[in-house]
Amino acid sequence: IRDLVRSRGLGDVYKRQGKIFENHFSEIQTDMVDICLEYVEDRAEKIYIYCSFEGGVQSCNFFYKVNGKVVKKSRLNDVIVDGQEEYDVSIPRQRDVMAILNEDMVALRKLCEEHQREMPTQIKLIYDVSANSLDADYRYDIIYSNHKNKMADDILEEWFESEKNKEKRGRSLWRKKKERQKGSRRKRSN
Repeated sequence: IRDLVRSRGLGDVYKRQGKIFENHFSEIQTDMVDICLEYVEDRAEKIYIYCSFEGGVQSCNFFYKVNGKVVKKSRLNDVIVDGQEEYDVSIPRQRDVMAILNEDMVALRKLCEEHQREMPTQIKLIYDVSANSLDADYRYDIIYSNHKNKMADDILEEWFESEKNKEKRGRSLWRKKKERQKGSRRKRSN
């Protein structure tokens, strides 16, 4: 009877361990998104989360897209429109979110160690709230340590400016398209 039962090979064991690792990794990322969504009181279009672990230094931060504008967590009230309630962007509230993100980073590091996996040096998460989708970018190379005057905050700032510029370009293209449509309507009516 024993001969008829197929034994699981090492490959199956590694696959199960991989799934366990991936599931836990995803759960931790979900917690990061949840706390950032809670901070913005579920009123954002996108959430951007930046995590860095390089040279023994850990860093996390986050920003948002609200009302079509990419904005830092402390500046959410700059983009509210008439009738919208103000956000609580107090320093203690920001600190609380940062503490949870840092705890999650520690949990990711421990998970990677337990499963003998390499810890990413950089994680960029973009959560699209309406689509309920998460886009994740992981890097494992040295990002800023080899630069004399760069730190994780500089990389975060570059990413923020890049996303902000993408948004501006997108709005500009949308306006141009609308203008072309209006122009073609005028030509047809003449």
